[in-house]
This record gives sequence, C-alpha cells and structure tokens, in this order.
Amino acid sequence: MPEAPSIDDGNFDENNKKLIQFFEDITSNANDVQKNVLNEILSRNSGVEYLQRHRLIINGNNDDYENFKKIMPIVTYEDLKPDIDRIADGDRSPILCSQPISEFLTSSGTSGGERKLMPTIEEELGRRSLLYSLLMPVMNKFVPDLQKGKGMYFLFIKSEAKTPGGLLARPVLTSYYKSSYFKKRPYDPYTNYTSPNETILCLDSYQSMYSQMLCGLCQNTQVLRVGAVFASGFIRAIRFLEKHWPILCRDIKTGTLNPQINDPMVRESVMKILKPDPDLAEFIEMECSKESWKGIIPRLWPNTKYVDVIVTGTMSQYIPTLKYYGNDLPLVCTMYASSECYFGINLDPLCEPSEVAYTLIPNMGFFEFLPVARDDQGPQKSNKYDKDNLVDLVDVKLGHEYELVVTTYAGLYRYRVGDILKVAGFKNKAPQFHFVCRKNVALSIDSDKTDEVELHDAVLKASTHLVPFETSLTEYTSHADTSTNPGHYVLYWEINNDESDETLIPTSVFEDCCLTIEESLNSVYRQCRVSDKSIGPLEIKVVENGTFDKLMDYAISNGASINQYKAPRCVNYAPIIELLNSRVVSSYFSPKCPKWVPGQKQWLSS
Repeated sequence: MPEAPSIDDGNFDENNKKLIQFFEDITSNANDVQKNVLNEILSRNSGVEYLQRHRLIINGNNDDYENFKKIMPIVTYEDLKPDIDRIADGDRSPILCSQPISEFLTSSGTSGGERKLMPTIEEELGRRSLLYSLLMPVMNKFVPDLQKGKGMYFLFIKSEAKTPGGLLARPVLTSYYKSSYFKKRPYDPYTNYTSPNETILCLDSYQSMYSQMLCGLCQNTQVLRVGAVFASGFIRAIRFLEKHWPILCRDIKTGTLNPQINDPMVRESVMKILKPDPDLAEFIEMECSKESWKGIIPRLWPNTKYVDVIVTGTMSQYIPTLKYYGNDLPLVCTMYASSECYFGINLDPLCEPSEVAYTLIPNMGFFEFLPVARDDQGPQKSNKYDKDNLVDLVDVKLGHEYELVVTTYAGLYRYRVGDILKVAGFKNKAPQFHFVCRKNVALSIDSDKTDEVELHDAVLKASTHLVPFETSLTEYTSHADTSTNPGHYVLYWEINNDESDETLIPTSVFEDCCLTIEESLNSVYRQCRVSDKSIGPLEIKVVENGTFDKLMDYAISNGASINQYKAPRCVNYAPIIELLNSRVVSSYFSPKCPKWVPGQKQWLSS
C-alpha cells in the first residue's frame, strides 16, 4: 500500500527518526504491548453481549489475560454471522463492541457466496494511518530522496452498499480513500501522486483508469515509483495502456480530453494537468509502437526506482510479467493487511519477492497463532482447532507455520483470519512472517478468492447440463490463467463419452456449463467479471479420455504415493498444465457475464 498520511510539522527527516524509534520501542517490548492491547480491548468491551455470553468476567487486572485464554473459543465468520447480521439489520445494542459500529468492511473472503462483513469503528482509521506512516520512513532508508518526485499509483474505489439497518458496507480501501484521512490530507511529498483524488474516487472504472494513466504519462519525468495495490491491478493498467495509447497520445498532443471522460470533477482535475505537448506525445507513440514492450515502465517513466505492488501469495503468479514490463525493477511489497485488521510491514522492501517477510506490529491488535501442518508437508495432519493449541506472538518458533488468529478493538475475538504464515525471523521481540497461502483458496486472479469447496459445488451444478446427453463428468481440475488479458479461470473436464460422440453435444450446452459455474461463484468473483472487468470469461477445456490417468502417472513418476494420490483441484505447475493442454479436444467460454449487483443477496430480496 502506498499511502503514508502526512506529518504535520513538515520536518520529514526528524519525524522519520521518531517513527523508526517508536517502531523499535514497540517491537522491543512486544509481549508487554500485546498484553496491554488485550487488556484495553477487554476492559472497554467488558459489558458487550458476546463476552457476557461466554461468561468472561473482566476484573481489570492480569487475571483478564489468563481468563481470556482459558475461556474464549476460536471462531470463524460463520460463528459470528448471526451477531453480525443483527448489527447489519439495525440492532445498535453493544453486541460485539462497546463503541458504535461505524460501517462494515467487506472482505474478499466469502461466506455462502457473499462478501463477509467485518465490523469496524471510527478510531480504526487512525490506527491504520499509523501503520501507513511507518512505510515511507522504512522505504527512505533503502531508496532516498523519494520526496523529490511523485508516485504513479493506480488506486480505485469499488461499489458500496447499505445494510438494512443503514450502515455502509464497502471494501477497506474504498473506506480509506473516501475518508478525510485520504481526501483532506495536507500536502506531503510522500503522498504526492500523479493521480488527482477525483480520478481515484471515480466509480466508473474506465474513466478512472484512463484519467489516472493520462495524468501519469503527462508527468512521466516526475515519477519515481509506480504501483497499485495488487500486482494484477498494475498489470491491468499497463495492458490498458497497450490498448489505448493512441487516444492517450492524441489527448497529450492536443491538450484536449477524450469526450468519453464525462465525469465533470474528473475532467476538471485532469485539465489542470493536461497541456498540449506534441514532443511528449511523439515520445510515447515511438515507445509504444515498438514491437516489444519489454521494459516499457522505465522506458516511459525513466526515473522509476521500483514497482510497489503485492506479489506474495497468489499474486506471485504475476512476477514474470512485472519483470518483463519493468526490466527487473525491484518489486516492493510494503505491508500486510486485511479487512479484519492491519498487521505489519516489510522492513526489507528491496528483497526478492520470495523472501518478503512482514514484521507484525504489536499494537494493531492482539495476535495469536494456531500451529498447522499442511497436507503437502507430509503425513502429519493439522492440529485440531482448539484454544489450548494457540501460541502467543512472542512464542512462535522459527520455521514453523501458523494460522493467524486475531482479537480486534472493533469486536472480533479469537477470529481465524484464514492466512497461513511461516516464521522467517524476528525484529527485536516481534516475529517476522512469510505469507504462505490463504487457507483453502484454489483460484485467484485479482481480489477474488475461490476455494475448493465452492469450486466443486459450482462444477457439480454445471455438470447437470450434460445429463440429457447421457454424459457425465469423470474428473476435473482448474487453473488461474494469467497469460490472457484479463486473466481467467480455466477448467479441464474429462467426460465419460467417446470423443466421436462429443460433437453430438451442442456448443451451447458447454457454454451453459461455463455460465452456470460463474453464476455459482461468489460475489467478489462476479464483481470482478461484471463491474471491475478484471477477470475474463471462464473457459472449459474438454480433454481426451484417460487424461487424468496420465496426470496420475506423472505424479507417481515424480514420487507421489499411488495409495494417497488424488487428482488436484487446482494446478499451477507448468509441466502439468502443458500435459493437460496437449490433450485438449475442444474449448468453450462463458457466453456472457454472470449476474451481479452491489449488496448482499438477502438485502436485495428484502
């Protein structure tokens, strides 16, 4: 994340030193800070219904910490959903938190096909801004003089809705960008972007992207850093440029703005930057007209020092593309955060993406860790999810993997975030973690997260279209294909009829299968397809009979146990994808976008 809220007195070097010292202090006293955080959360929320329901008595002393650990259960979203639904429906009693819930932050994780609603309180914006303020002091140690130029970041808001009780429900970044912390920030070189606020706050994705790209091109020599939130978003911006550079050049050459940009506030803000510049237009045209777009980022923005995007977890699939466009510019991951809580920062931002480790900031929330052993680590199974297995922040062990469990000021208690982390080291007493994976996520292109269960249910539903043709699905697997623009889900299907009979099944049937799967996936996926247009139509590739036997043979030849082998529901390994593609007999795409409108299903039907 690029934002670092401004520091009032303008003495940036001195304030940087103070922030670094603050960080040293809280990481050196991580255990005490964590206990104080938990005691503060419990004391202010002692009377809420949720804690009383679990018979947790708050005494205001050290016993509270021990009682909490003995009594409070580990929970998932489904455990909290009845209480969250009450708040969403308008119940203003202190159910989870003593302070009023100011809004819901919609998580990209899903529940029952819909976004999760994470409660938040007004003061959380200030707490998150503290984490933002630490980013540039860290970055400045590795890349000095960033205040002498601008950042070209492609930042966007997404649609928001209101719950039946009148609370806003929107993504965490939309909440931040629309807050006074972002919109009314005083001038600060570290938050000096090429994109005017109006272009970021435009809900029309085309107008927002076009105007941000145009402003970034107009100020190309001032740009010292480029980025977006996710790697996928930045690549989408570069591919947008590949498609639209001729009209962007025309605007720059003439100093007039494309009439498709019709939002009055966007037009006004862009026209303050856009001036006729035939030489710049000619330069951009010359670079974009070349056969290869390798290194296009430093070619167009020659003073760029790094690319600031998230490339951990599922976003790592975009690293080769970013290196191609960036000519191996450093890929920087600055922070680790979610809708539930902001967690930590990367103290070695110029490290290789595979080495990114986030230092958890002890005062952001109360953190516990559940030891896990993933299926792909051997015969050992994951520990049973029990509160007695939880490990405190300062007690995690180097090299071990854990699922993150968080207690927040806004009313989450021992909540399983679903992220699997591996201890990579320590900053003083605070652990540093590699992000390993999102628990159970099978497919992801952008902000979407589709798990195996959701995918399996969608595939089963779609396969019923084959029944009238006396055909059924034998086996399947999937792949998030990011070689296309935009990326899309690919499903490999093996069906139980002879290849000679496949032509008897109309193309429209397989297209219906594609659309049924898309209609069955969660609202985040469908929003990316319909509104954001960051995911392309789902594709089904029908493969030859016996293909999954070949897949098993390949796995066994590489050491898999024939007794324990099961077909993977998601594949990323290039040789396996090559094997599957070599046996494709036909391919079909979803014929149209799935249905999607802002808001939860139950809100729309009420």
